[in-house]
This record gives sequence, structure tokens and C-alpha cells, in this order.
Amino acid sequence: MTARILLLGGTTEALRLARRLGPETIYSLAGLGRVPDDLACRVRVGGFGGADGLAAFTASEGIELLLDLTHPYAAQISHNAARAAEIADVPCWALRRPGWQPGANDDWREVDGWDELTRALAPFERPFFTSGREPLTHLHEIPEHQHWTVRCLQAEPAPPRAEIIGARGPFSLDEERALFARLRCDVLISKNSGSASTEPKLQVARELGLPVLLLRRPQLPAVTREFAELDALCEALSLSGG
Repeated sequence: MTARILLLGGTTEALRLARRLGPETIYSLAGLGRVPDDLACRVRVGGFGGADGLAAFTASEGIELLLDLTHPYAAQISHNAARAAEIADVPCWALRRPGWQPGANDDWREVDGWDELTRALAPFERPFFTSGREPLTHLHEIPEHQHWTVRCLQAEPAPPRAEIIGARGPFSLDEERALFARLRCDVLISKNSGSASTEPKLQVARELGLPVLLLRRPQLPAVTREFAELDALCEALSLSGG
């Protein structure tokens, strides 16, 4: 396919796809992480100003296909993409990565939002947050009996009874085992991203018999076509060797 494509990225799969697309593609990033400088396609960093702004950009650039390969929890961006495609009258395809599924002996508990999460955390002493930056806005709320560890993209100074680790996946199983041993955490908090690059933490929690609190996935909009795997999307785009 040689259509003019706008690829909304920020995931491992989006970068893999971007590396296979040419200058007719615009690869859009929010700018929260590392921006690649070795791609053949054009890279755009920053927002669009909601669905209307995205629709206007799509029309002005002559985009013929909108690809949503954003994070499963980036619901607002996905809703904007679907609406913008309707306004601009172009198809919107999305990669909907399946969530992780618990094993027979896993203790996984789904929670909705921060308030429910904090209630579920009350019995624990050393939670390990791997759910993004949201815990950083609540560091002043750490109960006296708890020590928080937060892993996100960028480290920053931490208050008492907290540690903030800056790290980016993929994480190996041995790396995660060593980290869990050092932290002595008693509960893991995660989004159910379904990403293979961050899945080893769940294996370590399984080995240690630790409970996992999972933030429930948001509802995502219907689009023209949905794909569960990147290979299937590449095939639909007529990209060989996916």
C-alpha cells in the first residue's frame, strides 16, 4: 500500500511498523518518550488539538489512512482518532493488543481508578507501581505503613518512603527477578497493557506468589478495521516479511 498514512504511535509495535514505512507516512508521537531519529518516514511530535484538530491535520496533509497504534490506555487519543477519521472521511485502522490473561494460580485483581486502587492497597506495605506516572501525583498521600516504588520513563527525586525508578522496557526475566528481590515488594500494580516487553514482571509475581492489582482497561471506540496482531496489520498494508 502506498497511501498517505498518519500513524499514531507510542508503542513498541508502532515503532516496528514505522521502521518499515516510507516518506509518505507521518509517524506521530506525543513526545513523552524517546523520539527516533533514524526513520525513513516523517516524524511529528506533539498534540493536534482534539478530534477537530486531528481531522484538520488529516485533511491538510492529504492523509488517506489513519492508523491507531497508541497504548491501550490512551483512550482519549483513540476516541479522537476515530472521530477525526469520520470528520475527514478516511478509514481508521487500529491495533487492539489483547490483554494479559491470568494463570490458574495467579492472584490478579482488577480495579477501576485511583480511589479503588488505594483501597485495595491498604493491607500492603511495599507496593511496586508499574502503571505510569499517575502515582507521582499522589506521593504526598503515602500511608505511614507503606513504602512506594514507582517505575516510569523518567526518574526524579523521591520523598521519604518512596523510590522512583526511571526505566524503559523491554525488561528481561532475570532483571525483573533481581529488582523484585531488592525491592522486597509485596504487591504489583500494573496496567493490563498486553505487551510482551513488560510481561516478565507478571512471571516474577507468579513465582513469588504476589498479588497483582490491574487497572481495568478503558473502552475504546469502534473503527473501520481492528487487528489483534501487528503481522496481520502489516499483511493488510501489503508489507512483506512482517
